[in-house]
Amino acid sequence: MADPSSYRPKPGQIPDSPGVYKFRDEHRRVIYVGKAKSLRQRLASYFQDLSGLHPRTRTMVTTAASVEWTVVSTEVEALQLEYSWIKEFDPRFNVKYRDDKSYPYLAVTMNEQFPRVQVMRGQKKKGVRYFGPYGHAWAIRDTVDLLLRVFPVRTCSAGVFKNAARTGRPCLLGYIGKCSAPCVERVSPEEHRELAEEFCDFMAGRTGTYIRRLESRMTDAAEEMEYERAARLRDDIEALKKAMEKSAVVLADATDADLIALAEDELEAAVQIFHVRGGRVRGQRGWVTDKVEAVTTGDLVEHALQQLYGEETGDSVPKEVLVPALPELVEPVQEWLAERRGSNVSLRIPQRGDKKALMETVQRNALQALGLHKTKRASDLTTRSRALEEIAEALDLDSAPLRIECYDISHLQGDDVVASMVVFEDGLARKSEYRRFQIKGFEGQDDVRSMHEVITRRFRRYIAEKEKTGEWADGETGLTEEDGRPKRFAYPPQLVVVDGGQPQVAAAKRALDELGIDDIAVCGLAKRLEEVWVPGEDDPVVLPRTSEGLYLLQRVRDEAHRFAITYQRAKRARRFRASPLDDVPGLGETRKQALIKHFGSVKKLRSATIDQICEVPGIGRKTAEAITVALAQAAPAAPAVNTATGEIMEDTEDTADATGTTDAESETTAGSAGEPVSAGSSDERRGQER
Repeated sequence: MADPSSYRPKPGQIPDSPGVYKFRDEHRRVIYVGKAKSLRQRLASYFQDLSGLHPRTRTMVTTAASVEWTVVSTEVEALQLEYSWIKEFDPRFNVKYRDDKSYPYLAVTMNEQFPRVQVMRGQKKKGVRYFGPYGHAWAIRDTVDLLLRVFPVRTCSAGVFKNAARTGRPCLLGYIGKCSAPCVERVSPEEHRELAEEFCDFMAGRTGTYIRRLESRMTDAAEEMEYERAARLRDDIEALKKAMEKSAVVLADATDADLIALAEDELEAAVQIFHVRGGRVRGQRGWVTDKVEAVTTGDLVEHALQQLYGEETGDSVPKEVLVPALPELVEPVQEWLAERRGSNVSLRIPQRGDKKALMETVQRNALQALGLHKTKRASDLTTRSRALEEIAEALDLDSAPLRIECYDISHLQGDDVVASMVVFEDGLARKSEYRRFQIKGFEGQDDVRSMHEVITRRFRRYIAEKEKTGEWADGETGLTEEDGRPKRFAYPPQLVVVDGGQPQVAAAKRALDELGIDDIAVCGLAKRLEEVWVPGEDDPVVLPRTSEGLYLLQRVRDEAHRFAITYQRAKRARRFRASPLDDVPGLGETRKQALIKHFGSVKKLRSATIDQICEVPGIGRKTAEAITVALAQAAPAAPAVNTATGEIMEDTEDTADATGTTDAESETTAGSAGEPVSAGSSDERRGQER
């Protein structure tokens, strides 16, 4: 625990101007980012008597070892810089809202020649129109199914679209009138884009005008006694009205607004957002956060606004944002929102009427979300703490291992030998710090030797980082880059777990001893009886089957195995897809495909003359000569065997694709995630693949 007076800036050193400040711990990791209208006044509040600080603030300042700041010209710049630093450094003491799920959006890919309507999750892409978020993907599909009758926009994947264009036959939706079939040129690209734009306008809330237009066309058709067309327009109108009924009108004045409500207690807070467009609720989402710092409701609202609109621009930021409490500095936040939208944004608390009633509904959703989260989380926190304590007691550690690293070796009968390193902090996976290794020191199958190499390489990097920063020489700390981001191998674990028994544990311990590292505990978890092995002991540590500590070690071990075998399968798949054409300098995928399309297979290409190869568009004589040499040097692929009949299939190369994968090789990767297909049982296959 650090004394804040040891790193307190000297009087007069802190400027009395707007800015953003960072607290760092002894390892130079950024643990808190904040902004202030006056840096001098705000930072002075941290360096008072510890008894007068909020408990969470007191924990933060005693964890920190230094403080630094950056002066900006306006409070809006401070807000922007604070958001970008929180995003970059992920400080442990800042409020970070966690999405309770990955929300699906209805997306229209306006960046493609033929826009496609589909369900999308994750990071938003440029040139794509998004609507939502929705609570469930099926709700999107129901809405799209109703609207395709009126707006027959493409919904198929790129592969289905290309196949239909090649065969000249549209998919089922094209036959039943729910797709305009641009793949077979029933409509031009311009006409299809116009359909997509009308679809987007309708989803954006401009519904009344379009329905009135359809009603007028239906009346005209009836007057002209074109009853079939009138009936079709009538059904279109009914479909649109049915789609509109799925999102009830909540604000009569067709308002575009986002309503944000909070429910909080001393430890946690939940936020709920309703997205209202055209007076209708078009989307809903919720977040939960631990209150790791002393924050007011206004502060939580400000953090929620940063999370919600930090990556948004244009119409994604509504004209009106309704909140339960205003941030301390309203004007900079409102100005920041206006910059992101490109026009004025109203940030206020609803006082009366429909908007206040809807805010109460959002508030009830937030209270329910917080209650549900606490129900799920209560046992989880207790369980993780108990698991770490049980591991510390079983292994005779001085304290609970807050950071655990686990290593596993994976190969297929000695080929493509790789290793994985997974990291768990506070009992939870920290995937951003996972690492993977290729075994370079030798060839063949030797798990013990491989484990020694991986542990040596990982902690040699750790030592190199410490020596580079001079930490061992003069006591300075330097586990992170100058800008505060962690280096790849700079932060040591309290416990190293290896997937294996006594030999693997001995190899890991020997690697640490050779490097002079004696403050990191090592253990191994053997699969057969789930025994925990420690160095230098003839007998394993046996944890009860109901032990939370054993369950945590199993989860860590299984995650390392999953990560290792995924990497090993990916390497094997790349090797299987290798082609002799890969060795030709300057020959890219486009010209490879042109060669295969022209000759039909690698075998026929191998028998072609240089002049015949030159006939392929884009292939010059020099390239043709290089292709001939590469194919001559490469041995022909081994014949494939039909595993059902034992028949040798001679012309495997005739079915090769542009990357050189044959039908026989495709069969090898046709199993689950690349598992070899064989006549043996699944247990036998798992025994071959580590």
